[in-house]
Amino acid sequence: MDTSSAPIPAPPRHWEADVLLRDGRSAHIRPITPDDAELLVEFYSRVSDQSKYYRFFSPMPQLSPRDVERFTRVDHQDRVAFVLLLQQRMIAVGRYDLVRPGEAEVAFLVEDAHQGRGIAQLLLEHLAQAGRERGLEKFVAEILPDNSRMIQTFRDAGYRVASEYEDGVLQLEFPIAPTDTAVGVMHGREHRAEAVSIERFFNPRSVAIVGASRRQDTIGQTLVRNLVNGDFTGRVYAVNPTAGAVSGLPAYKSVSDIPDDVDVAIVAVPADAVQDVVLDCAAKGVHGLVVISSGFAETGEEGRQRQRRLVGLSRSYGLRLIGPNCLGVINTDPAVSVNASLSSVMPPRGRAGFFCQSGALGSAILEKVQNRGLGLSTFVSAGNRADVSGNDLLQYWEEDESTEVVMMYLESIGNPRKFSRIARRVSLRKPIVAVRSGRTTQGVPMGHAVRKIAAPPQAVDAMFRQAGVIQVDALEEMFDVAQLLAHQPLPRGRRVAIVGNSDALGLLAADAAAAVGLVVNKSVALGAEAGADDFEDALDAAIDDPDVDSVVAVYIPPLNVSGEEVANVLAAIGEQSDKPLVSTFLGVEGVPELLRVPDVAGSTAGRGSVPSYPAVEAAVRALAHVVEYAVWLRTPDGVPPDPDAVDQIGARNLLNGLLAEHPDGLEVPTPALRELLATYGIDLWTAHPVHTLDEATAAADELGWDVVLKATAEHLRERPDLSHVWRNIDDRREMADAWQSLTTLIGDPVESGFVVQKTSPVGVPVAVRSIEDPLFGPVVSFGISGPIIELLGDKAYRIPPLGERDAAAMVREVKSSPMLFGYRGSEVVDIGEVEWLIRRVAQLQNDHPQISSLELPLVLAGPHGASVLTGHARIDPVADARSDWFVRRLPSAPGDTIPS
Repeated sequence: MDTSSAPIPAPPRHWEADVLLRDGRSAHIRPITPDDAELLVEFYSRVSDQSKYYRFFSPMPQLSPRDVERFTRVDHQDRVAFVLLLQQRMIAVGRYDLVRPGEAEVAFLVEDAHQGRGIAQLLLEHLAQAGRERGLEKFVAEILPDNSRMIQTFRDAGYRVASEYEDGVLQLEFPIAPTDTAVGVMHGREHRAEAVSIERFFNPRSVAIVGASRRQDTIGQTLVRNLVNGDFTGRVYAVNPTAGAVSGLPAYKSVSDIPDDVDVAIVAVPADAVQDVVLDCAAKGVHGLVVISSGFAETGEEGRQRQRRLVGLSRSYGLRLIGPNCLGVINTDPAVSVNASLSSVMPPRGRAGFFCQSGALGSAILEKVQNRGLGLSTFVSAGNRADVSGNDLLQYWEEDESTEVVMMYLESIGNPRKFSRIARRVSLRKPIVAVRSGRTTQGVPMGHAVRKIAAPPQAVDAMFRQAGVIQVDALEEMFDVAQLLAHQPLPRGRRVAIVGNSDALGLLAADAAAAVGLVVNKSVALGAEAGADDFEDALDAAIDDPDVDSVVAVYIPPLNVSGEEVANVLAAIGEQSDKPLVSTFLGVEGVPELLRVPDVAGSTAGRGSVPSYPAVEAAVRALAHVVEYAVWLRTPDGVPPDPDAVDQIGARNLLNGLLAEHPDGLEVPTPALRELLATYGIDLWTAHPVHTLDEATAAADELGWDVVLKATAEHLRERPDLSHVWRNIDDRREMADAWQSLTTLIGDPVESGFVVQKTSPVGVPVAVRSIEDPLFGPVVSFGISGPIIELLGDKAYRIPPLGERDAAAMVREVKSSPMLFGYRGSEVVDIGEVEWLIRRVAQLQNDHPQISSLELPLVLAGPHGASVLTGHARIDPVADARSDWFVRRLPSAPGDTIPS
């Protein structure tokens, strides 16, 4: 039958994405369409005879019209194919075809010129995810024995591979479930590709300034001056179509006219001319662009469309983009010394990498860094953050030996799940200090092409804590913390010694320490006349004290005394101590010259330098933040959730069945919810809705009495006086009394939602809830049940997947948690059971994005377990993949609806 004119169903939108190849260049992946026939024929003509033979096991020099028809017309269900595009040309194709239910044969063909760039692995990841969404469980492949590269591709994928030979062909089969190994392999490749894509921006061998100008006080002139005056060790090329020379440099009419290779182009031309620059740079083979130009998404809808076209064009030609509307990039490494920015300040060499988005704020930050003597390794102002984001920089800084501390000023988060995953891994090696604007409003600045986070602000804060990120409230506090992390060792605990020559400041330090959870184990008041020897003896004794984990030194000198001798003591002890030492020294801010230790790496202040704070409270707050990070580092995450302990397939089948009957979504009926929760080992107690006394009596008979009659309507079910509940009903007479009393007090049993339920053991009422945020993905909350708790917002939040550490922290961080731990002589509840329940709800929500919301609003936690008495859930079809799915993808271009 001729199917050439049959309509083809549209593939899911999230199957299309920009991706990074192994060498850090971008490409575009999407499902194949019939319109790709010409591209496919051209692609096939560029493939070598050997590659064709490896693909088809026979000479096949060209594709027949029938072959082209068969390869380009797929149903995106049983036959799925993806193409990879670069510079508007097809460079690879991968496909699977169903061979039997749950099993499909997979095959790839990659243009020879692009082999070795990790393309087959990318195609396999995206095909496997599409297959999982279509209900596949296993891929099979037939490969010629000497096709070693493709055999290695499958073996390196992280899946469990079984193989055998038959008729001279190697037959491979492997399940495509996203195992920890497979996901780890994918994340490892993502990390390497993103780190490589950023490395060239910081270590260019040559830079072209497009829009270089001879006129003073112009952006183009400033960029040339800063790059040259910053002692850049590479080659600088000025691009100006109307000038012969700029600042003594020969000027070229275009990037293509430059005779040598160009790694990075700094673009400072009007917004409507930037796209022509992209094409020019692509023809030259430039690696990346830093677009200083404004006039994009920050100006409104027309600018957003212009920015979207800019990103799409850049990625289609394999270019990475910083900006637009950005300040630029800086690397202080003397081997490079690149100041490709509008800032005339070249910060001193240091250990901290800094990421921000606002250009204006970036200039102020660089001034502050220089004044404090903190020093930076690298700096990026990403502007509108249309392509390169904070996630990319984290991937680079994780491996950068010059960066020991990461500072981030975040105005928006495009992909919170990915940020959380990467930050959690980076924090295990290097501390991250972050300031996030819009914490209360969750607002998104103009120009930032991200969706607003619907999850409450507390959930975002919890995500930072969960990932080990040190979140502070202001830029000044970020520098306070960073200078301590960059120069002093981490503390072992919360015990503090205070040594100073001011009783008043010593008391302020003690009060500040108590307010932030530190314990003052030693306080030494030396008196106003104390000298260097007094400080040396007291500081040595404090540091040698096994009951002290860190030391705060306070020095306010008498009149006409420089304090140099005391400074020498502080610097010497700070250099030798394995415990952190912070100071309030002469009211100076930063790392003053007198307290600096020389650094062999060229930094202005080396390891052991003692940071100073103008107010002792600031010193203590900075120390408290570092203590919390040190505690996070030492607390094991515990055993991850066991996928074999739950029936994930059963839950998925149940949800898919409900959605097949209700494609627009539905509130899950109680029997179906009970079945759903049971797949994850959660027992939702049976509750019989009743409208009459006879129905209530019959329900009690069925349950065997010792029952509860209660109202469940929204306005009644959490009354503080519990007047909507009648407990321990044992016979018909008691049921009649209960019915009479409740109907008299509350009213109509139907409107009030009367139910009969078995009486549960006594316990503390707690609530576990989860939602699927459109941008954030799954979010889980925990708190004590009740309207007062709800009004006060006393809840703990986390982002799944949860480890044992996360669940334990949730239970303990709510202010009402003492009710669970024997408050006023009550019994301690089974905390382990509560934590288990939180983790199971998190696992269920994480595994099934169809669950829009899940509530267990009444769980009675007692000394011998927890009883789940009520539950509610809503499910909806999944329109888009989560922002951090099991495939690698770059953030979507501005205006796209695909999660970024």
